[in-house]
Amino acid sequence: WAQVDFQFEPHKGNEEVQVMKIGDDKVEMLEEHQVMVQNMFASRFLSTFETEVLFWQKSLSNVSEVSQLLAEVQRSWAFLENLFIHSDEVKKELPEDSDKFVGIDADVKDILKNGWEVVSAKEFCNQSSIFQKLEKAQTQLNMCEKALNEFMDGKRRAFPRFYFMSSADLLDVLSNGNSPEKVVPQFPKFFIAIDNYSLEFPDGAGSRPHATGMNACVGKEYVPFPEPLPLLGKVESYLDMCIEWFRKALKFFAKKDVTRYFEEGCLEDGDLRGQFIAKSQAAQCALLVQLITWVMLVEKGFNEVQNGKESGVYDAWQAQCRLLLCLIALTMTNLDKPTRQKIMCAITLDAHNRDVQQRLYNAKVTSKDDFQWQSMLKCYWLEDEDDASMQICDAKLPYGYEYLGNGPRLVVTPLTDRIYVTATQALHLCMGCAPAGPAGTGKTESTKDLANGVAKACYVINAAPEMDYLTLGNIYKGLSASGTWGCFDEFNRLIPEVLSVCTVQFKAVCDAIKAKQKRFLLQGDEINLDPGVGCFITMNPGYLGRSELPEGLKALFRPITVMVPDFQLIIENMFMGEGFLESKALGLKFATLYFLNKDLLSASKKYDWGMRAIKSVLVVAGTFKRGDPTMTEQAVLMRSLRDTNVAKIEGDDLKIFMGLLMDLFPGINPPRARDMDMEDLLVKVMEEDYGFTNDPDGYLLLKICQLIELLGIRHCVFLMG
Repeated sequence: WAQVDFQFEPHKGNEEVQVMKIGDDKVEMLEEHQVMVQNMFASRFLSTFETEVLFWQKSLSNVSEVSQLLAEVQRSWAFLENLFIHSDEVKKELPEDSDKFVGIDADVKDILKNGWEVVSAKEFCNQSSIFQKLEKAQTQLNMCEKALNEFMDGKRRAFPRFYFMSSADLLDVLSNGNSPEKVVPQFPKFFIAIDNYSLEFPDGAGSRPHATGMNACVGKEYVPFPEPLPLLGKVESYLDMCIEWFRKALKFFAKKDVTRYFEEGCLEDGDLRGQFIAKSQAAQCALLVQLITWVMLVEKGFNEVQNGKESGVYDAWQAQCRLLLCLIALTMTNLDKPTRQKIMCAITLDAHNRDVQQRLYNAKVTSKDDFQWQSMLKCYWLEDEDDASMQICDAKLPYGYEYLGNGPRLVVTPLTDRIYVTATQALHLCMGCAPAGPAGTGKTESTKDLANGVAKACYVINAAPEMDYLTLGNIYKGLSASGTWGCFDEFNRLIPEVLSVCTVQFKAVCDAIKAKQKRFLLQGDEINLDPGVGCFITMNPGYLGRSELPEGLKALFRPITVMVPDFQLIIENMFMGEGFLESKALGLKFATLYFLNKDLLSASKKYDWGMRAIKSVLVVAGTFKRGDPTMTEQAVLMRSLRDTNVAKIEGDDLKIFMGLLMDLFPGINPPRARDMDMEDLLVKVMEEDYGFTNDPDGYLLLKICQLIELLGIRHCVFLMG
């Protein structure tokens, strides 16, 4: 042990302060030697060597205890030093603790200096008072940390979305509170879809900036603010203003879009409507107006029937079909990516609206009080309140104006509509909602899409067995105070002890909403209550290692069972988004093929005939269609199904697959899309650089080209053989 020295490295590049630790190999040696010494006590020769054995037992245990304590002290000290010494915000808010920390800082640096001089681990750890010094430093550091945590809790209560950040991130935001340009890049950590605000410095470079607009981190979009927002005051107060400002901006554009829609004559003319959606400032405002005007269209049809015009409902349905076809035609033109995304979302929602109207017509519904119409998610612009209101059955939800970016929307099937009714009824009755079902059926996605529909922020939290009741309590505090929705994924992975406390926590929230309280108590803290809070838990039943929910908790959530998604309808809708006109027939063929593949091909682990595999084929089909408009749609689909799948199917499975494909597309066999210049180049490189003669069937060439094609639609490709 005379040769065992501490390892030193400069602390944050400062040569004067050297952080010390014992190497990993030496720690193993220490454990082995301690066991050896322990065994010596059982030896019959102990009495001869008793003094040496006792000396080594004491020395080694000192090395072990002191080095562990030293590591802990160094870790806490390095973390707190950042805040108490380098952050003006913390110094200003916690002056006493900052003064205390200066003393602790000097003590720790003395200990490290002593270590740097002594070097030997055994000598350093067996000094007489070293253990007491470290213990004292640790106790004081713990007190500073406690004060810091209380300070952070205060900030979280002031700006509830801080509850969704880790302590380290939050401290980063707080320590940069006085320079908003450093806080703005952290926005994605507590805003769902905002990447950053664009800032201007009207009073010169050193002053506080003004925010002039926001950039999305979901899709690409820039939304300017009607008037700039000066970022003044403490960090929690200007972040509160940031929320108010983007809500004001979205409401401003929604109002403007409603009037523009009627002034530009988009009700009748599908082409003008397409231009209106493409040019809208915020995608979500265009989709909101689309929903409001659709509700008007359908209810106008009902009114016509009441006034004696029998074809009112049918006419409204046909008008919707015409509007949809104009949008599909628009996707075949040359659009940039953000605009294409807007149009695709509009098509997705229009197609659902058309299907609903078809069901209303077939069921001979002629009144807006009929349940088939009541159970749809509708939106009305209330003139007297000058605001949008979402209605479904007897539940009314205000439109939340949370910024959602310009991302894709879910294809709404009759199953999704049923989930929406149950979920909104649960919120209406001041309860939570619990979708359950196997993986990949869209439980979490449907919840997120409903949140998008009513413009609420929805935080998805992965429930892990490591979560304790304090973490959960903090999340509930954040949701209740900010009025956002939380979706706890795979909730039954939490351990039973945590679930039982969770019952009490969530019941406190539910009771407060029912009593319409402004503030309520949760885990000893008094929290503001925003009645717009919603809580969803998704569960996979019957997996190993999942706990049963306590009865008291079950009573607080409305259950929904989610079964297999309607693949055919979803495929059909996605085809429309990619600009296909025969989407119904193509959707049926596609869904049938994948359904048969699942049954008839061998059960190999590498085959996947689910939703994700379907999506990649559709993306390829869309690219082919835009690349060669002369080809028939059947041929385009046949070609993309064949070219994306042939590479991964082998042997007898390939014969079955090609057989199915030929039966579904009789007489259609378009050649592979080949890039001849690239192939010539590949052959040239093979022959000249690698001395490889290309075989007449071009097998290697085919495999190289397939790999290139697959890399276009997949992030990750496995080569097997």
